[in-house]
Amino acid sequence: MSQQNIILFDSSVRDQLLPLTFTKPVAELRIGITTIKEKWQIALDNSYSYKTQDYLSGKFPIQTSDVNICINGAVIPNKALVDAITRLSLGEAIVKDEILIACCINKDLINNFSEKNLAQNLILKTFTADFISIKNVWDIFALNTEVLEADFNILSSGKQSAAISSSNQVINKNNIFIEAGAKVECATLNADTGPIYISKDAEVMEGATIRGPFALGEKAVVKMGAKIYGATTIGPHSKVGGELNNVVIQGYSNKAHDGFLGNSVIGEWCNLGADTNCSNLKNNYSNVKVWNYPTASFENSERQFCGLIMGDHSKTGINTMFNTGTVVGVCSNIFNAGFPDKFIPSFSWGSSQGFETFKLEKAKEVAENVYKRRGLIFKETDYNIFKHIFETTAPYRK
Repeated sequence: MSQQNIILFDSSVRDQLLPLTFTKPVAELRIGITTIKEKWQIALDNSYSYKTQDYLSGKFPIQTSDVNICINGAVIPNKALVDAITRLSLGEAIVKDEILIACCINKDLINNFSEKNLAQNLILKTFTADFISIKNVWDIFALNTEVLEADFNILSSGKQSAAISSSNQVINKNNIFIEAGAKVECATLNADTGPIYISKDAEVMEGATIRGPFALGEKAVVKMGAKIYGATTIGPHSKVGGELNNVVIQGYSNKAHDGFLGNSVIGEWCNLGADTNCSNLKNNYSNVKVWNYPTASFENSERQFCGLIMGDHSKTGINTMFNTGTVVGVCSNIFNAGFPDKFIPSFSWGSSQGFETFKLEKAKEVAENVYKRRGLIFKETDYNIFKHIFETTAPYRK
């Protein structure tokens, strides 16, 4: 495929992926080892930008050209998809089961972009092979095994893993890949149950016990004595401890102390205080209901196991407890004893005894301090995103 302008668009499932997509386009979500955008960059080495919500476009601007390849940001690439996309001509689209996967369009159609209009104005080509697409927030942990294993095969192909220290207890060494600069000492790594990938400059401390599939992002840390079951992904610049089972942490977030987290997705810039715990299974073993933003109600996930879904920049105090299938929005702060509500709106501050609004300027101040610790700057574009979320989610807050 010659150099093309590729645009990753937010499809109609974007709202189903809230609160995780309040602060970013769908393709910025991490599943497996990398984000969806990073998977496409590996599959198709081209120029990428986003067609996303207007209020996000300041931070994630679109770049257009005379000819544009638009790809659904919720779709995970595979060889069959890449082959089909590289054969697209101007005015053609690939669809399957009413899902618009990709299309090749001119600049005029970009300016009036909608899935419905494109389906009416383009030549539709039905895609018959299988592929993975994220449709709900719980898909991120539920599909993590399959996606992580595929990522592992791609990222480790033709490369040599760094040496594994003899201080570690290792099972199935050939299914473990460690990038340069990573530190792994006196840990137990069981890759019989799935691959283990340790990224550049990450660290696994002494006494940690890890069962694959597992991925540890760049400069992330697994603390001493942690117990981690697959399929778990710890995004870059994160710290984890305690017990985790089938968890995806997007990045720049900490669950650094004891406490259980299972079948969960945690956004960026979150911090879970010591002994924060979540339930991932109801006592009656029935399916878990999860808050759905489009319907503003609890919907049946059709999953028996579902823990905590937490949007970016949210925090918990020590000994915080979450019920099965709890959803926490952006910039919320939860603390004190007892189980809070199963849906906690964005910019909420409080506990099971009640919540009040977490003021926008206070949230900005916290974010600025957190960014500064990482050597980053909380920019005006970030603040504008906060402001939009604060204003549009106000009706949910009591």
